[in-house]
Amino acid sequence: MKLNKIKLALGFVTAAAMAMPIVASAAADQEKAMKNSANWAHPRGQHDNQAYSKLTQINKGNVKNLKAAWTLSTGVNRGHEGSPLVIGNMLYVHTAFPNNVYALDLNNNQKVVWSYFPKQDPSVQAVLCCDNVNRGLGFGNGKIFLQQNDGNLVALNAKTGAKVWSTLNTDPKVGATNTNAPHVIKDKVLTGCSGAEFGVRCFIAAYNIEDGSLAWKAMSTGPDSEVLIGADFNKENPLFSALSVYEDINGGNTEGGSFKRIPNDQLQAPVADLGLKTWLKPQAVKDGWQHGGGSVWGWWPYDAKTNLVYYGTGNPSVWNPDVRPGDNKWSMTVFARDLDTGMARWGMQMTPHDEWDYDGINEVILFDKGGKTYAWHHDRNGFAYTWVASNGTLVSAEKVHPFVNWSTGIDLKSGVPQKEAAHSTHQDYNTKGTCPAALGTKDQQPAAYSPKTGLIYSPLNHVCMTYEPVESKYVAGQPWVGATLTMFAGPDGVMGGFAAYDPMTNKKVWYNKEKFSAWGGALTTASDLVFYGTLDRWFKALDAKSGKELWKFQVGSGVIGNAFTYSHKGKQHVGVLSGIGGWAGVAMNLGLTNDTDALGAAGGYKELTKYNAAPGGGALTVFAL
Repeated sequence: MKLNKIKLALGFVTAAAMAMPIVASAAADQEKAMKNSANWAHPRGQHDNQAYSKLTQINKGNVKNLKAAWTLSTGVNRGHEGSPLVIGNMLYVHTAFPNNVYALDLNNNQKVVWSYFPKQDPSVQAVLCCDNVNRGLGFGNGKIFLQQNDGNLVALNAKTGAKVWSTLNTDPKVGATNTNAPHVIKDKVLTGCSGAEFGVRCFIAAYNIEDGSLAWKAMSTGPDSEVLIGADFNKENPLFSALSVYEDINGGNTEGGSFKRIPNDQLQAPVADLGLKTWLKPQAVKDGWQHGGGSVWGWWPYDAKTNLVYYGTGNPSVWNPDVRPGDNKWSMTVFARDLDTGMARWGMQMTPHDEWDYDGINEVILFDKGGKTYAWHHDRNGFAYTWVASNGTLVSAEKVHPFVNWSTGIDLKSGVPQKEAAHSTHQDYNTKGTCPAALGTKDQQPAAYSPKTGLIYSPLNHVCMTYEPVESKYVAGQPWVGATLTMFAGPDGVMGGFAAYDPMTNKKVWYNKEKFSAWGGALTTASDLVFYGTLDRWFKALDAKSGKELWKFQVGSGVIGNAFTYSHKGKQHVGVLSGIGGWAGVAMNLGLTNDTDALGAAGGYKELTKYNAAPGGGALTVFAL
């Protein structure tokens, strides 16, 4: 029966592929644009997600002379994540809800060439988990792609802004929304799904770039036929597909209970349909996997050599772990999938049976070393992972900071963390002093990699928490969280930092403290500079080798956007979106003041009001020498 389901899935994919014209790369204009370092034609610069630019005009000797070249107020409040795109003389920038898009002519003093104003139902804002953010645009095949918060994936003519096609990807009526940037790869547009805090069963989907028809969809939970898992999945690392990786201690999912890692030689692996079999009875709702979460909204790299695309899945629903016994696969997982068929090549769950909302959605970055391509990932659970990109073999997994205390370490063969019993969470029991907090040692803010220094540059959260799961009933379209928490600064006495790591060992090279979480995405350049923004409104440039601060400028609101760079008429520019928000800033934006409001953000980040007006006003600021 299982085999038949897989064959059916494969048959569907094959039929879909046959129905569409064979196109090597419908986004040839995107590929051409990315070859020119003057452009920023991908949400993270290139398909490898490195956020690395070959531009060198701004360097360590002259960066102190950077000055504001021009600014644009977006006219929209709340959190502004992601970055604009730059192709030739055109810059395309998005806003938070209602996700307006502006096309600016860099040849004509940034004059607005066209604008797009989506007509979205305002009620969508009520089902956006963590502020009204949107993480940017995609480009290719002469189109600009926008994934609206209300689930509509829209293709716009890049020259005129006219709508070419639109398709509904998620349904806000059941709590499913979107915040990710569409990712254009060859003839596909990839998008995801948000809603794990509403009991949504999420997925990643690929749409055909020409007309918006669905090419494939891979669910985060459920049978292999719907997760798109086939016979060669995890063939080099079968322990990633183990049936159950923990044994219960003192009752497991009861107060005082915890979990112990089962030795590798006692694991049952590989096992099929783990997206069903690791949701043990009794669940909070019948067949818990059907409301199992696993949101997908990160930054997704692609390796043309293997045709694999990489992404992570979010937390299992609901946050109360006692009512969903089992490993809850394939939430909290990094997957590698074939771009053309969607079939999973490998997948590893970072936090089986999550007890702390340690989403696995953070970005994957691809880099080459010694003739091999590796996949790097800074998980919210506080560990940085490095895999062989082609087959998923885990070569390194280390804590990004010693304050991570829920686990003592990761087994490299199975990928399973050894949990600390003192930090197991249970219904109506307030677990204290767990580090990191639910927003992880890093959240949406993507890291960067420099092939020149060989180092990863990662923004950090340095936040711990109390966590108390509570009973919560599932109602479609209503929040389904099932936990209360408070957050506070970690042992370093600050809420954040910025650090460099060797991605082959994941050992720290240098580390700078920040007063608040560094919630903006990083950029690195061939002149050995690193740029990022902070919640207290600074946009900074560091020496990539030493971490020494070389320049900073205070913008109008806290930065949760990603630094980017481009060159126009021979002059390099560096820019960033400001507009405080996201999980860290949503309480301030909404005027929430109780410590547990906004899932602990109100208490943890209450000092943000000393540095920001609320709600945060969106703006783009661009700098040049």
